[in-house]
Amino acid sequence: MGTASAQTEEYAAATGSVAWADLSTRELLRITGEDRVSFVHGMVTNDIKGLAVGASCYAAMLTPKGAMVGDARIVNRVDDVLLDTGPGRGQAVKDFLNKFLISEDAEIHDAPECAVLGLVGPNSAATALTLKPFTLATLPASLKPGIDVVVARENWAEVLEQLKGVTRLSADTFDVLRVEQGVPVFGTDMTETTIPLEANLDSAIHYNKGCYIGQEVIARATYRGQMNKKLVGVLLGDAEIPRLTELRVAEKKVGWLTSVVKSQLKGQNVALAYVQRDHLTPGTRLDVATGGQCEVSALPFR
Repeated sequence: MGTASAQTEEYAAATGSVAWADLSTRELLRITGEDRVSFVHGMVTNDIKGLAVGASCYAAMLTPKGAMVGDARIVNRVDDVLLDTGPGRGQAVKDFLNKFLISEDAEIHDAPECAVLGLVGPNSAATALTLKPFTLATLPASLKPGIDVVVARENWAEVLEQLKGVTRLSADTFDVLRVEQGVPVFGTDMTETTIPLEANLDSAIHYNKGCYIGQEVIARATYRGQMNKKLVGVLLGDAEIPRLTELRVAEKKVGWLTSVVKSQLKGQNVALAYVQRDHLTPGTRLDVATGGQCEVSALPFR
């Protein structure tokens, strides 16, 4: 089976039934101690104190200037708070937390014993039930509809045996689905200079939770009502254009591409891109620095 036909099969499973993705390179931390919930609550953009045991949410961690340190899915468990962040991001997040850990009764631990896999598609919930004996926690889905599951790394082989017969998503197909849904990832679509509102991370922000690191910047930006740039989709047609390529109007840079994929939904190449606020309207045509034009699209792509 060729790569294109394999990707088509994977895509069909993820959109029509269920497929699974290996997310075991994601890095997890455990925060323990009596003050663990209040400490994490004050470090992230979402409401951790409001999480029931077993519940989870998506959040960002910011510098005092409002720029991103990273993003995470956070689970309140009986004995700890579990924090899941992207590949290669664990140490930066751990350093950030430790920097502000002063008098609280809390400790931050690496959690290499935990591994994450993603279930994607309308049958995800039913498939997740079959993994319940191995499940340590569930996380907000990487892709929708779906569910992400935390399992013990030592049980990984048994989990995969349970998933025998379920289509596995390649990294490429996962990326296509991610871009089509408008989901940014840190290191590709978000960096240490990104403000969460620029990347459409509204679901990561609780506006009435009180103080957290970087909260004043988010409050000011929210009051102002519009960011100078926002993450949008762009339609590229058949042109194969590398990420970070500039988008222009009359030779002036007004944006750049971040993630670029061949979309099965749109039947053409599409990308996520940061575009200045004067050019965000869907249908707007922008010049591509390498030649030709692209068209601004709302996210998610439809």
